[in-house]
Amino acid sequence: MPSYTVTVATGSQWFAGTDDYVYLSLEGTAGCSERHLLDKPFYNDFERGAVDSYDVTVEEDLGEIQLIKIEKRKYWYRDDWYLKYITVKTPMGDYLEFPCYRWITDEKEIVLRDG
Repeated sequence: MPSYTVTVATGSQWFAGTDDYVYLSLEGTAGCSERHLLDKPFYNDFERGAVDSYDVTVEEDLGEIQLIKIEKRKYWYRDDWYLKYITVKTPMGDYLEFPCYRWITDEKEIVLRDG
């Protein structure tokens, strides 16, 4: 089963971090992944200025990654998040960067294309 390494960079502005649930989906030329919760047990993910990495394993090869979807869902209370960028390391060793550089508010799904 192919595995991708996803690296998420949170901005360093005041209150840029979030405690909300963050989900990621990968979409490639050969298919789409399921929605994956980005979470490390006993670790405070997505803190201000943090760069966090996650392993995302998929059932089948997705081909060339074209876009990613990020979904933020409320954990406890409304919590905005400043997402700088996401990088994806493919099973072939290629690196793709998906710039965002914006606040993600409320419960939303956003689509990022390779930059």
